[in-house]
Amino acid sequence: MFTKLLTFCMMCLLYASSIFAKESDSDSGRYFIGTSAFVIANLVPNQENPPNFAQLNLGYWLTSRDVISLEAVTWKYNAPKGIPYGSSFDDPKNGFPGYVREAGIGIAYQRFFWNGLYTGIHAQPLYQQFKDTVDNSVQKSFTLFMTFRVGYHIKLFKNNVFIEPSLACTYWPISTNIPESFERVENKWPNYFLFEPGLHLGVKF
Repeated sequence: MFTKLLTFCMMCLLYASSIFAKESDSDSGRYFIGTSAFVIANLVPNQENPPNFAQLNLGYWLTSRDVISLEAVTWKYNAPKGIPYGSSFDDPKNGFPGYVREAGIGIAYQRFFWNGLYTGIHAQPLYQQFKDTVDNSVQKSFTLFMTFRVGYHIKLFKNNVFIEPSLACTYWPISTNIPESFERVENKWPNYFLFEPGLHLGVKF
């Protein structure tokens, strides 16, 4: 249900983008609605483990350099998030005995320094549900997911629409109540991931 709600909101976002692009003749306001381009990964056909990813951002420009936003997000994954790029990254041998579904609402802060260059920090408390290979619920838990981001804000369509390519480091310092079978796999890898690419997009109003 949560995924369907966010998907609906993102469809509204795309519709709003076309309206702003066609009808607005001036710079927009201080609020924005956005999402991550990673939602496109849901459309890749014949995936064995689709991410079922959805995200919705609601933000406000406090000043010309300071932005705060709320982020609602959900996704699932079947291997530890800390596996680095390389031969181990997509190796099925490093997978969980099932998968993890995460969902939560967090807060993000961006600080702009020069033109569109910015840094950001995101704090995302996430509810976790662990499921086995036949989709039975194993256990529920909580994690705190942190993101440290460097990116660039690009204005489009008379400054009403924007995209933000970025590079991030993620870190999850708190994880509770992990099932033992999942924890054995998780403990082989660090609780951080370096150089994760990102591409956010949004509409100001």
